[in-house]
Amino acid sequence: MFQVRRLPNAGTAVLTATLVVVMLALPALLNSYYLTLAVSAGLWAYLSLCWNLSGGYAGLFSFGHTAFFAAGAYTSTLLYTELAVSPWLGMFAGAGMNMDLTVSLAASSSNAMSMSGTAAGPLWSTGQFALTLTMWWVMMVAMMLPSAAPTILLYGKATSNAAIRPQTESFLAGYILIWGGFSLLATALQSLLVQFELLARMAMASKSWMLSSAILILAGLYQLSPLKQTCLRHCRSPAHFISRHFRPGNVGALRMGILHGAYCVGCCWLLMALLFVGGAMNLAWIAFLTLLVAMEKLLPFGAHIGRVAGAGLIAWGLVILVG
Repeated sequence: MFQVRRLPNAGTAVLTATLVVVMLALPALLNSYYLTLAVSAGLWAYLSLCWNLSGGYAGLFSFGHTAFFAAGAYTSTLLYTELAVSPWLGMFAGAGMNMDLTVSLAASSSNAMSMSGTAAGPLWSTGQFALTLTMWWVMMVAMMLPSAAPTILLYGKATSNAAIRPQTESFLAGYILIWGGFSLLATALQSLLVQFELLARMAMASKSWMLSSAILILAGLYQLSPLKQTCLRHCRSPAHFISRHFRPGNVGALRMGILHGAYCVGCCWLLMALLFVGGAMNLAWIAFLTLLVAMEKLLPFGAHIGRVAGAGLIAWGLVILVG
């Protein structure tokens, strides 16, 4: 039987503190374009987390969790409108108001399942698999679209002056479609990990220190690999991609979107696998990965950020492995 070990709480605290500092510093460091992308990424991350909690993990819509979201949103809005508190600070205050209740409920439910001896459970039903697939697909789109926006917008602008009408919708559909295929594989893998009791049902996070260590080390090594760098170069060069792979019409735009999505999957698939380590319901972890992907693709020194992140992931995995 696999040995179960919790990830160190100190690591989660450091990650959360780092993320808070980075987000508070973003308005001073980024211009309006990149700041808009960062805000969009945060909003989509919230949306994907809400879908996770409302229906993704249980196959049933949870009005209780939806009430927590409403309480958090109401809190942050009141802080901004009545007390002029910065939306960045209000966002954290609102999230903190409801997430403690949500985590407590999830922990209580998880303990009850463990005590009743039904933690492993039966195989997933078709409905539960489809709902989890939808959750993954929404989350992937939410995390990846901000960093793909420059290519999509450039495609629309580059073809707007041409005789052929731009087919931006088809390009976007192709991009989303390829991430749907990735989401299908991620859902199948999640179902297997749950059945083998390697993944917590409620938090969607690894319960095995061996699994966590393996994913972290593999993700770190891939960050340093030539294949990763090749895919990243295509993602970082929208003009070069469009000029090289342009095809007219709906079918051509769909093909371009699928191809660009394939490069993005090749660039980020193991980073997305890290959701199994930090938890697909961990807002700080989702936001951190979204920010890392965006920095890799959008910032002038993004490739160096990716390599540094790779080295850090390897070191983290080794600490878990030997600890």
